[in-house]
Amino acid sequence: MAEIPQVLFKNRKPDRVLSLEEYREMGGYEALRKCVGGGLPPKEVTRIVTEADLRGRGGAGFPAGKKWEAVPDSGDFPRYLVANADEMEPGTFKDRMLIHVNPHAIIEGMILTAYAFSGSKGFFFVRPSYESSAFILERELAFAKEAGFLGKNILGSDFSFDIVVHRSGGRYICGEASALLNAIMGKRPNPVKPPPYPTVRGLWDKPTVVNNVETLANVPYILRNGPEWFKGLAVGANGAGTKIFAVSGRVVSPGAVELPMGTRLSEIIDVHCGGMLPGSEFKACLPGGASTRFLAKEHYDVRMDFDGLRAVGNRLGTGAIMVFDHKTCLVGATLNMMEFFARESCGWCTPCREGLPYMRDLLRRIESGEGRAEYIPLLKTLCGEVWNAYCALAPGAAEPVVSLLQFFEEEVREHIARKGCPFHA
Repeated sequence: MAEIPQVLFKNRKPDRVLSLEEYREMGGYEALRKCVGGGLPPKEVTRIVTEADLRGRGGAGFPAGKKWEAVPDSGDFPRYLVANADEMEPGTFKDRMLIHVNPHAIIEGMILTAYAFSGSKGFFFVRPSYESSAFILERELAFAKEAGFLGKNILGSDFSFDIVVHRSGGRYICGEASALLNAIMGKRPNPVKPPPYPTVRGLWDKPTVVNNVETLANVPYILRNGPEWFKGLAVGANGAGTKIFAVSGRVVSPGAVELPMGTRLSEIIDVHCGGMLPGSEFKACLPGGASTRFLAKEHYDVRMDFDGLRAVGNRLGTGAIMVFDHKTCLVGATLNMMEFFARESCGWCTPCREGLPYMRDLLRRIESGEGRAEYIPLLKTLCGEVWNAYCALAPGAAEPVVSLLQFFEEEVREHIARKGCPFHA
């Protein structure tokens, strides 16, 4: 088998982070010297990243360069950049792994991103249970500042930029960009529906860019090696770069693996995760975290990229693959996720505040043996109604339910017929 190219996980250490010196030995901060130290125009930085087709790795898949371009030239100052490391969705842990493997790629990526739209201050937004990540970031930020890569007049240029670590309150809604910004400002973390977008009016009413940690970590490598190199890393013509897949569940070797964007699901499980556990057969998986739809057996060979998953009515999300085997009750698994989403609703709008607990309670009844046939069409109706919610939390929360009823309705009906869970018999 051909060697898999490693970019973000290159020279990954089994028991410690990559040091500043080790990162520099492999070309780290050369992109910063080329762009900031060498006087490359900020708009050229944006153009290169846009041409590379770097799309957000945090769930939405929005082109990173296009987001930076949305900061108006005439916009106010100061301008802010936020690295979203909240990662509160069940099944997701790739950003934590990246911080623990290669923190300076993220730091350099933040500096270059801020340079592209004239940002002056950055925030690492970290969930409270990621205290080890916060410690690593604060330590490595101090090293980067000591080396002259952060602070006033970076590398002798007119560009100044600094980064602080912000420990969040630890709620799932804080991962939504506008709610995240409210949390940083000390406000209740309710989402804010645009317009205006954060790139026009974000933190303290100033232009603000919010990018995922993995997205930012790719920026230095693109600027160092070029757009064609980055696009050439992917499998197929429609993808670009590599992707960190966080695999959990009924596989031999769960964990975070960096693979070419577009690698098939079957290869990820069978080759890079050692296959299913002995005695287990693949039944389904969630391809991008708890807010994506189940992939059934017929999708086992799907390409894991934005277009491949869209073609089968799904989405890549965060690339957090949660694998379920034939002995797993998917009604129970979906209920478990719905318990989380119902609890994490901020309560701002009725479809989310009332709809998610209603769906959870119907699933509870079905799982406990109190289900009725009329609950199935009622669940389908509720899945449609939550799209009227104020933000994307409720529609995302409904995705496992939608696909449960699409691919595994017979399993739901068996619960109702048997008046209990057949997997617990």
